[in-house]
Amino acid sequence: MDPDRLLPRFAAESLERALGVMPVAVLTGARQTGKSTLARMDPIGVDRSYFTLDDFGVLEQARRDPDALAARAVRITLDEVQRVPQVLLAIKRLVDEDRVAGRFLLTGSANLLLMKEVGETLAGRASYLTLWPMTRREQGGSARPGMWTELLDAPPGAWRDVLLDEPAEAEPWQAFARRGGYPVPACELADDDDRRLWFEGYAATYLERDIPRLSAIEGITDLRRLMTAACLRVGGLLNQADLARDVGLAPSTVQRYLNLLEVSFQLVRLPAWSVNRTKRLVKSSRLYWSDTGLALHLAGDPHPRGAHLENLVACDLLAWAGARIDRAEILFWRTTKGAEVDFVIETGRRLLPVGVKAAATVHPGDVRHLHTFLDEYSDMAQRGILLHDGEETFWLTDRVLAAPWWRVL
Repeated sequence: MDPDRLLPRFAAESLERALGVMPVAVLTGARQTGKSTLARMDPIGVDRSYFTLDDFGVLEQARRDPDALAARAVRITLDEVQRVPQVLLAIKRLVDEDRVAGRFLLTGSANLLLMKEVGETLAGRASYLTLWPMTRREQGGSARPGMWTELLDAPPGAWRDVLLDEPAEAEPWQAFARRGGYPVPACELADDDDRRLWFEGYAATYLERDIPRLSAIEGITDLRRLMTAACLRVGGLLNQADLARDVGLAPSTVQRYLNLLEVSFQLVRLPAWSVNRTKRLVKSSRLYWSDTGLALHLAGDPHPRGAHLENLVACDLLAWAGARIDRAEILFWRTTKGAEVDFVIETGRRLLPVGVKAAATVHPGDVRHLHTFLDEYSDMAQRGILLHDGEETFWLTDRVLAAPWWRVL
């Protein structure tokens, strides 16, 4: 991206804070989300020596003499560090000898927390942050996600005014879904054909280079087929047995491939909410993709469905929650009787249920499941929100505010 056109990122503030407190800050996310760019932007990259393990010379030093690489400068940024996890042992030794805040900034295209040796090496020494694809507001030049913080901070009775007071520009959500959030196709390519070329190149690089670096894969074609099948299931419950049958792979292989897709920030498994937190570990997850543009390309589907509007909301929520100081979880809710709420935002003992409907007109019957949730958890959730494809922001019922998706995202 042209340095004169660099767009600010919401995660920058959290990354600066982490570098001011912890000796190691780890910035992870999918390829091409802008990690390297963010790591080198002012003020984060000021007075830091930058090395990338995509450079052959740096890669060789990391393999042969990681201690020398880790000691090459007082403050270092190491890009694509997942390529040689052994270098983290050298970083651990230096940090334990002299615990200086902000000494190392590490970036990686794999979730280092899910790599066992990394988690054990940097436990208590590192702060972790995920950089998701760009939110709609980031693409417009604002370093922020949607209006989630403002809604949570305001009394529910003020939600309508909070949204109407914030400038927002309407656009077809289908166009947003097709361009996705990767900086190049979202901000530099204006033509869908150009974006298709970019997405195909991205998919090929991911399959042929990134995945083999993470794990030995016997069949790249099988993985591509699984990715296509997963993209066709965006917004649905993840049933691994059905998925394995549909793609003709062993359930154990499907499980392994899904884990790889998740570790490399392509696949998102959204857990179910319940009062009993341990139950979240055994309920089925909902499947989303980290970028709707790539998901549509992999599925071979140029026509976004309502599930892709849900996916856009999910991505915005993940970008928001991932960079917050206060812990926030993004979940969904579903009962055995079929009641379902698309998203549940949990912050401490507070819940905000969010429904999504890809229609310009909404009716009270569209929020019956939101009311069921509010009835059942009235001590934690006062009111809910229904995002729609219309233009009016209004109280659809006494407890549910209907708002255009573009006023929130």
